[in-house]
Amino acid sequence: MELAAAAPPAGAEAPPAGNSLEGVVVTGERSGPGLWQVTRGNGTVWILATVAPLPKDITWRSRELEDILAVASGVLVSKHLEVGIIRVLWLLLTQRQVLMLPGGQRLKDVMPADVYARFAAQRAKYTKDPQKWERFRPIIATAFLQEDALSRVGLSNRLDLGGEVRSLARKHDVPVDEITVAGIKDMLDTLKTVPPQTEERCVAGALATIESGLPRLVERARAWATGDVERLERLPYSSEVDDCRSALEADATAGDLVERIRRTWLASIDRRLDRGGVTVAVVNMDLLLEPGGLLDLLRAQGCRVEAPGAPTP
Repeated sequence: MELAAAAPPAGAEAPPAGNSLEGVVVTGERSGPGLWQVTRGNGTVWILATVAPLPKDITWRSRELEDILAVASGVLVSKHLEVGIIRVLWLLLTQRQVLMLPGGQRLKDVMPADVYARFAAQRAKYTKDPQKWERFRPIIATAFLQEDALSRVGLSNRLDLGGEVRSLARKHDVPVDEITVAGIKDMLDTLKTVPPQTEERCVAGALATIESGLPRLVERARAWATGDVERLERLPYSSEVDDCRSALEADATAGDLVERIRRTWLASIDRRLDRGGVTVAVVNMDLLLEPGGLLDLLRAQGCRVEAPGAPTP
């Protein structure tokens, strides 16, 4: 699998992503960033970092990863959280109190007037239905709107690189360990308990992304596609998104879920290093690179961590 994103002709300078949101289309063989190498004793874990969203119609192939899988003794991937149409219908029937507004209320009844005006303006920009998502909770409605906005600029959150690595592992007869870090119940529990002020911050973060953050997400997707790790590290989240993340981590239920994801990954990688041999792990890049993230925690445990080299032209 190779990646599709709009790469400029050889020798040409890529235009700044903020100037155009069209054409996140990559042509030619692409592999994403190289792999981080984590070693301790006789154990080595090669980490493929993923980001979301990515270009919608990518094809991806990492020859480096395939070479490593030829000698690997195991693969670590998180269990894919896929919600098909039947599952969505079940959730709407059984969890309406979590996903929908109660008592016939609409978004315009519960959102502050200025926030609703921002939401309505973006909804008009990306959909033709002036009432779309009106009966969903603000955080759910804004998530749907953000997905439509991402699709318009050629991005999607639905890509499962972990699934692609599973397929490659089967091809090489490498055992796959699926790590369950979060499921539907975890997400519903978080939605049930998230304080209103935290939900408001996350709605503000999503709206800021839709209004002004799409060029950065396009640039981030392109940087991942071309293996430009330095460029990825220079693409911070907006202050509104950071505010949402900080609020979630401060919340008892949501914060525990975030910390549990970190602990689960750290423990799984630690066990593979102790076991020795070569392992491949597929991990979200933000989980790796954030301050105090997985790479910092592994270094603190005495691991040697080597970043990918410069991207190949």
